[in-house]
Amino acid sequence: MNKNVTIWHNPRCGKSREALKLLEAEGVEPTIVKYLDQTPSETELRRVLAMLGIGARDMMRTKEKIYKELGLRDVTDEDTLIEAMVKHPKLIERPVVILNDKAVIGRPPEKVMKLVKG
Repeated sequence: MNKNVTIWHNPRCGKSREALKLLEAEGVEPTIVKYLDQTPSETELRRVLAMLGIGARDMMRTKEKIYKELGLRDVTDEDTLIEAMVKHPKLIERPVVILNDKAVIGRPPEKVMKLVKG
C-alpha cells in the first residue's frame, strides 16, 4: 500500500507505538516526525487543527504538568494555546496521523486505520 502518510510520533508513548505498528502491518510506511524533536510550526499546527476540525485545546494533553504550570485551563484564546504547543510540544496529543488533507488523533490507535482505509 503506497499512501503518503505522516505520523507525529513519540516513541516513548505506547499509543503512538501501537498506531505505528498498525500502519506498518497494513503495508503503510509513514513519514515519522518525532514531534518532540521536530516541533511543528504554528502554521503546521493550524493546518492540522483545520484538518482535524477541532480547537487547539482538543489537541492538547491537559493532564501534563506543564499544562497546569502554564495555567492554560482558563485560557480561551486559540493563538495562546497554539503558541504554548509550539513552545512546549509535550502538550500536543499523540499520535497525530496525517493523510493528504485529513488527519486523526490516534486515540484509540484504531482510528488511524479508519483514516488509511477510508
